[in-house]
Amino acid sequence: MLGLGIIGWIIIGGLAGWIGSKIMKTDAQQGIILNIVVGIVGGLLGGFLLRVLGVDVQGGGLIFSFITCLVGAIILLFIVKAVTGRSRV
Repeated sequence: MLGLGIIGWIIIGGLAGWIGSKIMKTDAQQGIILNIVVGIVGGLLGGFLLRVLGVDVQGGGLIFSFITCLVGAIILLFIVKAVTGRSRV
């Protein structure tokens, strides 16, 4: 995903964060900026977890990057909900 540049990170992160927040039912509490942040941080988290599992994340392509961001965003939202004990992120 490094080849996409900052605009690519924002677009992919925003979409992944938004869809992740829809899946985790936190979208009503989040705005577009928080969706982007959740998606980008989720991408970093997802990439880290895949590397730990031995998956080569370099050169995975746009779809692979999006899925990595989406899964990472869902995991991040789940952790935040579990730690805070609330549905608000």
